[in-house]
Amino acid sequence: MQQLDLFSNLEPKKPDPATPPVPEKELLSTKEPLPDKEPEPEQQQKPVVERPKMTETNDLPNIPSRIQVQLPPDIPPPLAVSSQSVTASQPPQKKRGRKSLKEVSDDPDLIKTLESVPLDKQYYSISEVATMFKVNTSLIRYWENEFDILQPKKNRKGDRLFRQEDIQHLKLIYHLLRERKYTIEGAKQKLKEDRKLAARNFEMVQALLKVKGFLTELKEQL
Repeated sequence: MQQLDLFSNLEPKKPDPATPPVPEKELLSTKEPLPDKEPEPEQQQKPVVERPKMTETNDLPNIPSRIQVQLPPDIPPPLAVSSQSVTASQPPQKKRGRKSLKEVSDDPDLIKTLESVPLDKQYYSISEVATMFKVNTSLIRYWENEFDILQPKKNRKGDRLFRQEDIQHLKLIYHLLRERKYTIEGAKQKLKEDRKLAARNFEMVQALLKVKGFLTELKEQL
């Protein structure tokens, strides 16, 4: 068996003195030449767009910083006239003829107010009675013709003179027509059925109104 010399290869080899060293340039030339690369396709050159050169500020003409312009005088716009403004400026037209019952009087506290008015005269003219009830004199005459309980006296000239009893009857008629919302025929039938009962109910209503007014005043004082 042959014995391997493991340490023989570790020693560096000494150059042979007989062979001179080869320079590096010659070694490079001895190498095989690399294959030529394929020529790359020529890229089409894009046209170059020349930008306009900015002119220097010295080349620009002198422009004044403020320019005064004379404008024509302002003309005010025409006023818009609407139909509403025209109608509002016109005075309200008065209706001709007889007023409706709702327009004549619709005061629920009228009877309460009349109770506080003292009847110190023996006779009252029709104009005074109409002012008390806030109605027209024609309505008082109409009620006189419809209800038999109204029997005012008349003087030589034919003017009606209402007594205190007639005014109480007018209060009852007003209560049935305006507060209880009876018709003329319904109020007539109610008075014919039981005139005393209707008067009693009217007195009860007036008493309740007085109590209500007293309680309202007492509450305000507290």
